[in-house]
Amino acid sequence: MAIEVRIPTILRPYTGGERAVEGKGSTVTELIDQLEADHAGIKERLVENGEARRFVNIYVNDEDIRFTGNLGTPVADGDTVVILPAVAGGAVSFI
Repeated sequence: MAIEVRIPTILRPYTGGERAVEGKGSTVTELIDQLEADHAGIKERLVENGEARRFVNIYVNDEDIRFTGNLGTPVADGDTVVILPAVAGGAVSFI
């Protein structure tokens, strides 16, 4: 069994268009390093200065890693990791 990593549309060019890929590691850091080995360039989009990028949300089994140990969050076979880019926007006010 492996870790399922769900890839957002914007990062799929790094995974050959795949929506999900298999990963390995005991922490999110190790998982991202393994993803980089298999899908060159993806790590730069996820990590900056040793931390998860500010506008990238990473969830392990629906838990935000910012509350479970950040990149040191443990992962194990059978886990699901979801990578989501933060979405921001606004509306034009007519007042």
